[in-house]
Amino acid sequence: MRRDRWWVEPLWTGLGFLSFVVYANWAAFQGASYWYGSYLSPLYSPVLFVDISRVGAAPVGHAWFGVWPEWISQIWPPFFPTSPAWLILAGPLAFRLTCYYYRKFYYRSYFMSPPGCAVGAFSTKPVQFKGETSLFIFHNLHRYTWYVACGYIAILSWDAFVSFWESGDVLTGRFGVGVGSIVLLLNPILLAAYTFGCHSCRHLVGGGINRFSGSLVVRTRFNLWKRVTWLNQRHMLFAWLSMVWVGFADFYVRACSLGIINDINTW
Repeated sequence: MRRDRWWVEPLWTGLGFLSFVVYANWAAFQGASYWYGSYLSPLYSPVLFVDISRVGAAPVGHAWFGVWPEWISQIWPPFFPTSPAWLILAGPLAFRLTCYYYRKFYYRSYFMSPPGCAVGAFSTKPVQFKGETSLFIFHNLHRYTWYVACGYIAILSWDAFVSFWESGDVLTGRFGVGVGSIVLLLNPILLAAYTFGCHSCRHLVGGGINRFSGSLVVRTRFNLWKRVTWLNQRHMLFAWLSMVWVGFADFYVRACSLGIINDINTW
């Protein structure tokens, strides 16, 4: 019965998220051009292994486990580049796919169940909603994937810190500021605004108590709850800003590595 353009939001959110998924998979498939100077693409962080045969790969010293092992190459699918990016993307992707906001938009955009408020499902057959008890039971893992997302924020914050030193060497490199440093610095800030505005975080800091006055601990939790609530009220905004910025950060590092963009810095 709705006559307004209710379909605009599910259409554009669906296309926007699909565009990011396509780009992220394309970038992960490259397995190269993810390092420039001291800049590391967030889609490849942390660097687990380094394939030294790939152009634009990170220095071996920045890899957790060194050079890409030969035994993995023997079992690795030949049509896949030697890139651990898919393993890295699995953690943040699990957090986003189980997020309450993301559930809302992909239920509407991709499953059309329902496609909008006060808009019935397109199927003429009665549909019984089973919640999170059937195929999407993995949504119940959201509170645990939140801890994984916090770990990635810490790692990306370190990457941003390292990006201010020439060649990524904090001990001997010269300190400087580049456009890429600012891009990588904004990345964990936006991700933190999205992650710490999560409903699970809001319950963690302020749930399970009966009053917001009394002891210092209770008052502290109440103050934290108010700040998380402010982020939670803007959860959709930060969800999109952080996702778009992750893609832009990878694009910027990749463009610099390929020589498409000349980074401006003070080194």
